[in-house]
Amino acid sequence: MMKPLRGHDRFDYQPITQRVNHRWPGGAGLAVYLGFNIEHFAFGEGLGACIGPVSSQPDVLNYAWREYGNRVGAWRCLDLFESLGLPAGALVNTALYEHCPELVAACVARGDELIGHGYSNAERQGELSEQDERALLSECRSRIQEASGTAPSGWLSPWISESALTPDLLAETGYRYTLNWSHDDQPVQMRTRNGGTLWSVPYPQELNDIPMIMGRQMDAKDFAQMIIDNFDEMLEHSRRQPLVFGVALHAFLVGQPFRLRYLRRAFEHLASHRQDIWLATSGAIARHFAEHVHVA
Repeated sequence: MMKPLRGHDRFDYQPITQRVNHRWPGGAGLAVYLGFNIEHFAFGEGLGACIGPVSSQPDVLNYAWREYGNRVGAWRCLDLFESLGLPAGALVNTALYEHCPELVAACVARGDELIGHGYSNAERQGELSEQDERALLSECRSRIQEASGTAPSGWLSPWISESALTPDLLAETGYRYTLNWSHDDQPVQMRTRNGGTLWSVPYPQELNDIPMIMGRQMDAKDFAQMIIDNFDEMLEHSRRQPLVFGVALHAFLVGQPFRLRYLRRAFEHLASHRQDIWLATSGAIARHFAEHVHVA
């Protein structure tokens, strides 16, 4: 007899066809959110997407390319979001408060949600001890509350790196939802060791510029068409059941002018359907689901 495969016990299998039906605010079937990653990387060390072969440190080419996102790209993206009336969830490394606090302040001024995203994207959370991981989660939450006035309710690990205890530690340090898991088109309640409430809100690994543009070397116009096609198809499905449509963006990629031009076309398409959808943030989606479609 074959040994059963190891599982995680965070949630049970449930097909999408067997869910409680409901509608999002305004009677919408599709909730739409933007996950806007603004990140900072250590100079001369650590991890990061690479525009070319990894060089010996200091790797000025790749550091400067990513820094373009904070100096230019993110500001162009925020202008685009504002012009179309699109809310966003800003996934922030707290090192940004030391490096470019003006950028985080601009997100707050727009009313965007701030989501915890580690201290820096130059390290992996899953490699930390339980004590150090708890400290990271607590310190990031406190720093955002102290600097921007509101403690984050959501978290996305840098590089989506988790330990076996990450969901437990998130619930125990005050977070209410995670974006780390990409296993569904609806929020899913996760089990935690002390019974704390933690929701998983769908975060896209396909509608995500890093794996598509960097991993698959997809052209900007194709990535934009992918957003449109995924949106149109999900809008059809959402007439029968509520779904979540997210787009994950990184300022140093889509903030490049030639990519921004195509992203603008994709987002104009989304905005043209605003009467049919709920334009929200991932935090609002988690709150609505917890309040109206609670599943024990």
